[in-house]
Amino acid sequence: MTTPLFDKVALIGIGLIGSSIALNIRDRGLAGEVAIATRRPETLKRAEELKLGTSYHLDPAEAVAGADLVILCLPVGSCGAAAAAIGPHLKPGAIVSDVGSVKAAVVSAMQPHLPGHVHFVPGHPIAGTEQSGPDAGFLELFENRWTILTPIEGTDPAATERLVRFWKATGAMVETMTAEHHDLVLAIVSHVPHLIAYNIVGTAADLETVTQSEVIKFSASGFRDFTRIAASDPTMWRDIFLNNREAVLEMLARFSEDLASLQRAIRWADGDTLFDLFTRTRAIRRSIVEAGQDTQEANFGRLKPRKDPWNEGSAPGE
Repeated sequence: MTTPLFDKVALIGIGLIGSSIALNIRDRGLAGEVAIATRRPETLKRAEELKLGTSYHLDPAEAVAGADLVILCLPVGSCGAAAAAIGPHLKPGAIVSDVGSVKAAVVSAMQPHLPGHVHFVPGHPIAGTEQSGPDAGFLELFENRWTILTPIEGTDPAATERLVRFWKATGAMVETMTAEHHDLVLAIVSHVPHLIAYNIVGTAADLETVTQSEVIKFSASGFRDFTRIAASDPTMWRDIFLNNREAVLEMLARFSEDLASLQRAIRWADGDTLFDLFTRTRAIRRSIVEAGQDTQEANFGRLKPRKDPWNEGSAPGE
């Protein structure tokens, strides 16, 4: 039996990330108690049915009482209000963290409400799916995925290291950096790609010359994968773009410049420029696979259908 890293963990919010953390705490023995708080009674009831915690609360102040680790698993736009609600009830020495995809805005929103006797170590597990809610969580979500911690200036290194051990116990790899650097990196690797996906799917839906049924019927792998990204939680992504405006706009400006260069290459039939770009981007894809952040299996590792609908009993490609 693993020795618990914390006596009591409080999870404020129990969606995909929160429920996956809860499953890791429960199944890997990372804490003695897990208090879960969420504002919707039906969500709290479902979390209890799934046995994700040891106590369940509609009031976050009740959940954090006596907790030595508190993690806000909320949309980034809700973190400030949540910090205000729990601040007076945090015990001395508690570690307070979050899971938001934006860090500088979260620090600005939360820090004024946290007492000086707690350790504030913001975090971001770079893992997720387009699913949401307590049923969406699973134990392996963080396996071989990065979690970035952005401890504020003056934070006790021992508190940061304790949180590092916690995330590593979930199977995650951990790195620390400043909140500002995190936001710039995530703008290009996550936020702008999501914005592009939302825009492409929206454009396809708005086309008057193609019916919606044709868009769905003839979806090739590229458009299909964009729709998966564009199916992500609307509240979460609205808050991300509103709270990481500067970094996202900076990356969008760079993207727009590169897109204009591609337009020129296509217009002037500049095949060499296109070939060189596609060669470079293919190498990046290989690097991601080599780093263990995706699979090189055909069709991104999606399961093949058991039967070929046109030839009963045989699988495609066999």
